[in-house]
Amino acid sequence: MNNSIRSFNSKGERIPVTVLGATGMVGQVFMWMLEIHPSFKVVSITAGDSRKGKSYREATRWQLPVPFPETYGRMPFSTLNDVLAAPTPIVFSALPAEIALKIEPMLAESGAAVFSNASAMRGKENVPILIPEANPGDLGRIKKQQWGSGGFIVTNANCATTGLAVALSPLRKFGIKDVFVSTCQSVSGAGYPGISHMDIAGNLIPFIENEEEKIKGELSAILHLYVPIFPSCVRVPVRFGHLETVWAKLGENVSTTDIRESWEKFKPPAHLPSLPETPVSYLSDPAQPQPALSFAGTPPGMAVFTGGLKKQGNRIGFILLVNNIVRGAA
Repeated sequence: MNNSIRSFNSKGERIPVTVLGATGMVGQVFMWMLEIHPSFKVVSITAGDSRKGKSYREATRWQLPVPFPETYGRMPFSTLNDVLAAPTPIVFSALPAEIALKIEPMLAESGAAVFSNASAMRGKENVPILIPEANPGDLGRIKKQQWGSGGFIVTNANCATTGLAVALSPLRKFGIKDVFVSTCQSVSGAGYPGISHMDIAGNLIPFIENEEEKIKGELSAILHLYVPIFPSCVRVPVRFGHLETVWAKLGENVSTTDIRESWEKFKPPAHLPSLPETPVSYLSDPAQPQPALSFAGTPPGMAVFTGGLKKQGNRIGFILLVNNIVRGAA
């Protein structure tokens, strides 16, 4: 933690933060979640040059099924140069990867704590891909980062990886030997405006560039799980929510009751306002989970829903649902 953050914490004040890429789909989620967060206050936002001179309300085509953050509706946009000249203690980045690769290290060097949704810095030396419930200990790697003034970078995982990692994390104690996963990924995972209506309407696209490689690499890194992982990824004409079919071989011959109890007892490492009390919620209804539930739970969109649990020998199978832009991104 850098000194600026410590100073605000000691005074009990909300920490000033910046949101980079605030008008995009993930940026909108940042703004919505930060408006109601007790520890943070957005004081600056950035977006593309076309938004110059506009307020956040004027520049944003709101895409989410949650209320617009009116607290920040009149906020003007800062330039990236403005942010670099006077960085806030914390920066949340929803920048495109090619811009993030340049800007995020500069912010960290200036002393900012950068929390990034961009893929640019994932997998870089000593940059953790963090899911608080799954690998909180990896946060210690930021001490080895070589940025100035206590700055650091933390990234999240790919959206499809995140739900899978949360669901598998409490099952590691049974000795996971391999993982097969087939994803049905919503169009919002491609951003906005994303995929052409002509391509996706009434159709499925059985290819998402680099997605399978991301799942394999990130799942191994997050769970420290160095076993065969076999992903298949399909884009589907659903607006929000990724549905995944999972089969995993376990080293122990456990029952479905053991699996459900492990999910029920799985808790966050600390009480944090943005985390659900139960990260994995099992649904007994055989027709669930469905993407229509993507924004269910408290906080909305943060729980991973599972269902359809079954067992075949030492293999267990289940369906999971993850909100790709809330839990899986912001």
